[in-house]
Amino acid sequence: MYQHLLFQNNDGVVRINLNRTNVHHSLNSELIREITLAITEAKNDPSARVIVLTGEGDKAFCSGSDLKAAMESGKSAGAMLREDFNPMIQAIRNIPKPVICRLNGLAAGAGCSLALACDLIIATEEAYLSQIFVQIGLMPDAGSCFFLPRLIGMAKAFELASTGRKVYAPEAAQIGLINKAVPKDKLDEAIEEAVAYYRQAPTLAVGLMKQVFNKSYESNLTEVLHLEAESQEILYHSQDAAQGISSFLQKKKPDYQGK
Repeated sequence: MYQHLLFQNNDGVVRINLNRTNVHHSLNSELIREITLAITEAKNDPSARVIVLTGEGDKAFCSGSDLKAAMESGKSAGAMLREDFNPMIQAIRNIPKPVICRLNGLAAGAGCSLALACDLIIATEEAYLSQIFVQIGLMPDAGSCFFLPRLIGMAKAFELASTGRKVYAPEAAQIGLINKAVPKDKLDEAIEEAVAYYRQAPTLAVGLMKQVFNKSYESNLTEVLHLEAESQEILYHSQDAAQGISSFLQKKKPDYQGK
């Protein structure tokens, strides 16, 4: 089914590896659509509890848009964003399951946007992110204008977007752009620690809090309180909440099934 990525679903963990190594996993229309399809497949599979998104190999997560393919496609920039990139970003943000970015190398341009769309970013210290758009006369897209100010504030967002400079993982973690930077040989250990937690977490609760967070910046307090009440009502009647409350009262570890 997939030509440009590797897809694996094993024991509730979906792993999506971008696999255009010869071009550092640059995003052409085919790869973008496969990412969107893979995320949708994970969304529709009730056994899937957590998704890990990374690039195959150890050099790059994603180098951004495949400019050569874009120019050859004949599509306008707006059409490419509306038809390809935007549905991919929306799929990641709207899936009610945690998406972990395993940032194994560079993430530039739309590749940086792709990483920032994930819920957690754990990176090797050698990895860097770059809003490189400005260096070819363009502005950030694929969601970066949304994510950057929310993650690091307007002033820092403007600096990174208007210079396109490389932000290596240790600095990125310090300013809140990513969650964690680890030595290269500890990357998989850190990823598996996060996967183990979310594989056993109450997935329905995690998914609903993600959906409310998505709306929090565009809502006022009254609206967020309403969303919280609606979501909490759903969760209160879930199997996981029953398990969690019962386990808490009995002082034992809960066995969440994500339902």
